[in-house]
Amino acid sequence: MNKDLTSLVKAWETAVRKSAGPKKRANSIFTPMSVAHVDDDNDLSQIVEKVLSNGDIYKGQWHENSPHGHGKYLWNDGCMYVGEWKKGDIIGKGIFSWPSGATYEGDFKSGGYMDGKGTYIGPVGDTYKGCWVMDLRHGQGTQSYLNGDFYDGDWKKGLQSGQGRYQWKNGNHYIGQWRHGVFYGNGTIMWSNGNRYDGCWEEGLPKGNGTFRWSDGSFYVGVWSKDPKEQSGTYYPSSGSSGGNLEWDPQELFSVDLNDCKVCPCEKVSVFPSRKILNMLELENDDASVMRPKKMSVDGRLSNYSSEDGSYDGLESPQVGNSIPRVPHLRLKAPKKQGEAISKGHKHYDLMLNLQLGIRHAVGRPAPSTSLDLKSSAFDAKEKVWTKFPPEGSKHTPPHPSCEFRWKDYCPVVFRALRKLFKVDPADYMISLCGDDALRELSSPGKSGSFFYLTNDDRYMIKTMKKAEVKVFLRMLPGYYKHVRAFENTLVTKFFGLHCVRLTGASQKKVRFVIMGNLFCSTYPIHRRFDLKGSTFGRSTDKPEEEIEPTTTLKDLDLNYIFRLRKSWFHEFCRQVDKDCDFLEQERIMDYSMLVGLHFRGIPCSDNVSPSGNGNSDDGAPRLSGVDVDHLAVDPSRWTQLGINMPARAELTRRRSICDTPQLVGEPTGELYEIIIFFGIIDILQNYDISKKLEHAYKAFQYDSTSISAVDPRQYSKRFRDFIFSVFVEDT
Repeated sequence: MNKDLTSLVKAWETAVRKSAGPKKRANSIFTPMSVAHVDDDNDLSQIVEKVLSNGDIYKGQWHENSPHGHGKYLWNDGCMYVGEWKKGDIIGKGIFSWPSGATYEGDFKSGGYMDGKGTYIGPVGDTYKGCWVMDLRHGQGTQSYLNGDFYDGDWKKGLQSGQGRYQWKNGNHYIGQWRHGVFYGNGTIMWSNGNRYDGCWEEGLPKGNGTFRWSDGSFYVGVWSKDPKEQSGTYYPSSGSSGGNLEWDPQELFSVDLNDCKVCPCEKVSVFPSRKILNMLELENDDASVMRPKKMSVDGRLSNYSSEDGSYDGLESPQVGNSIPRVPHLRLKAPKKQGEAISKGHKHYDLMLNLQLGIRHAVGRPAPSTSLDLKSSAFDAKEKVWTKFPPEGSKHTPPHPSCEFRWKDYCPVVFRALRKLFKVDPADYMISLCGDDALRELSSPGKSGSFFYLTNDDRYMIKTMKKAEVKVFLRMLPGYYKHVRAFENTLVTKFFGLHCVRLTGASQKKVRFVIMGNLFCSTYPIHRRFDLKGSTFGRSTDKPEEEIEPTTTLKDLDLNYIFRLRKSWFHEFCRQVDKDCDFLEQERIMDYSMLVGLHFRGIPCSDNVSPSGNGNSDDGAPRLSGVDVDHLAVDPSRWTQLGINMPARAELTRRRSICDTPQLVGEPTGELYEIIIFFGIIDILQNYDISKKLEHAYKAFQYDSTSISAVDPRQYSKRFRDFIFSVFVEDT
């Protein structure tokens, strides 16, 4: 333990002794049982000293069978927390130390998260001082590195993002914009020799318009790229200059000048305080003569919940704090791996091989560096590439055991840019879709007649498409690209590729399909899922409670909760739903829905649901969302973003039993549950075409026109928003 930490612990123990008054102290702070009353205003707390059964040690204030006030917890692995507690949860000011000598001193939020303002000092002395959110550097902060480098600026999700200044030990420094830990946007780098570059950056390198200036006043203006073919510009000597830089190659900026300008990575924290298990013991009676442990979850999380039938063990999922959540009584059946693995002999085995061969070819073939600034020609519906795959192989394709087929990529440059925008690593993408593990075909097609396939790691969904759907998608692709690029937190479906397989032979059958992200690819088990549109006609599952499974997609009239989001998330949610609906209305899209998945904190997952569930609906149609999880994690702790892994509360509602028209949103009961919530806007390729207009006319003649799904995009957008904003509310 370092000197500063020792001083802080001694000061804390002095404060505790003063709060305990003149009571006699035990000789050792680590006696298994020692209790002294605190003479505070309410005389509610005790000072306890415990050695727990697993070797952990707690000393501090205790109230109602849990730490409350000031306390110290020492884990058997050498980690220690000293600071404030509230009802068994680490909340307030405190200091956490690691056996390596690293320390964090600052604010903690519910669940033991480093959240607020605090200082982290690594085991070798590197130091971050600034703002934190859920264990990650987020907001304004400074970082001093072991090698002498220094950063002062904005952070987001654990990485430099926003405006910031980086100072190297050798005197070079960068001032400008950052994104995901690298230079991105407009910025200036100045070398200690007086040279400087002012201009645009992308992925840590000059990209686009920029100017390189020498200390003698001469400069080079041009368009910069690491690809010499894309580099262009003009050299301007300074007045009186001898022209010594005329022979300078602009590529030297990349190969020479930037060699000494590497950004140091931040040290990864070995284990976050929020991940530490609290093995607290429960007092059985007032004098604490007998103690019994609270129930522990499979992952070691603390809980004291037990259902009457013994079906729950009070688990909490990872990353959820140490408080004891209330859980609904859900009858959950044993998990089943959804879908059928497509192995040899399956009727679609050859199609799967063709699909995997085509994707491997499309993603893996050499291509120039993709810029996010695309030309309009890239979106042309005629922009497609056909490739022939003979079984014996060719100059560009490998031999394969399947029949001969042709492969088509629609708008390949656009989808390559989308994968880059969504931060999908090409190698990981190919492993997920084309690895040794087979795809899984879901048991039945959805109402549209499309088939759905799921990758073995649950990251991606593949949906077969009709020709009309492909036309709608290609028509809206320019607007879609512009929208998802402008709004990082968009909730609409993320698309990664659009392809076609044409089989040879007499049938010449074409199979078109799109690759999308799966919202429910998560280690959190999804206990309930809802598909919400804001209409009432046909919007219930009509299943008895005992037949509802975690994979059953419930609908509007099955919804029995409202979802309470924290203030900052709620405002961002409202802004994003408005932006997404404006985009869909502009594209004349309707019949989309909000897919919502709920993980109830405190329900065990080992025997009930698979830890990664796909977004599959009750009729076999997978439910996909615009949220992908490939790059949420900047460290082992998954980051929370809009619609993904969001802590929230669900309030139980009840509909009035007697009502002339179905009540869309029930009355709040005040019964609250701690949840992790997932949500996204799905099914965004339905155009308001002649078939939907006829469907509207037919159903409106028989039923209330406001209760049906098939309505004009403007009316649909308004109704959808009104409903969603009545279901998602601010948690006050």
